[in-house]
Amino acid sequence: MEFTKGHGTGNDFVLLPDPDGQLDLTPELVAALCDRRRGIGADGVLRVVRAAKHPEGAGLAGEAEWFMDYWNADGSFAEMCGNGARVFVRYLLDTGLATPAGAALPVATRAGVVRALVEGGTVSVEMRRPRLYDGSTATLGGLTLPGTAVDVGNPHLVCVLPTGVELGELDLTTAPGFDPTVFPSGVNVEFIVAGDPVDGTDGHALMRVYERGSAETLSCGTGACAVGAVALRDAGRDTGVVAVDVPGGRVTVTVTADSCWLSGPAVLVATGELNPTTFRP
Repeated sequence: MEFTKGHGTGNDFVLLPDPDGQLDLTPELVAALCDRRRGIGADGVLRVVRAAKHPEGAGLAGEAEWFMDYWNADGSFAEMCGNGARVFVRYLLDTGLATPAGAALPVATRAGVVRALVEGGTVSVEMRRPRLYDGSTATLGGLTLPGTAVDVGNPHLVCVLPTGVELGELDLTTAPGFDPTVFPSGVNVEFIVAGDPVDGTDGHALMRVYERGSAETLSCGTGACAVGAVALRDAGRDTGVVAVDVPGGRVTVTVTADSCWLSGPAVLVATGELNPTTFRP
């Protein structure tokens, strides 16, 4: 089985080429591949399959040739992954499975079709505009933190830390508690503080995230989009540009009247072959 390892600001993935949808991919195999001691190690797996060859992508085959079959590190599915989409596009272009044509490259996902533009080392993905729809809380240790529920094709809870609570001191080795009546399918929880002004932006946020199905990660693209939308709202703006610093680097979020662009580096770091039988009981 061939694989490629890639990351977007430290949010890392194992990519498995499977153009015709013939790979026997199971939750157990995904979890084994993502194991950082016994496997390759990653926050998730991206299966590269033609939309027409995947049951969840077939309905989008008229809009996009390729379907991003994204699995979390624990073997569960996710609707969307912003950094994963950016790394997925880098893979398509670097392997010749797609060619840049000036226009945005469409990619099918469980959250619909996203579109990507590439400029040098930067890959930008256009996703749906984040929808702020409710208030809720996250519990972490002895803290109960108010937050904003945000839909970016997958669920997020963005919690602005109060004065006196340091971002770097949060213990994210265990999952934050949340209200399952608001998030019946689980939630990605972002914790943020305001950063110093950044030229050319309308806001700057520092973020840590606990991802549903993957634990704390160095970056979360859809989470950054959710954070950008909350930061703009808190600044009294409906649209704008926000720099979001994550432990793995910086991404830029641009919220427009009808969409959201996530921009940042996407890097492929290794290719190789693995023996899937070594990952099976």
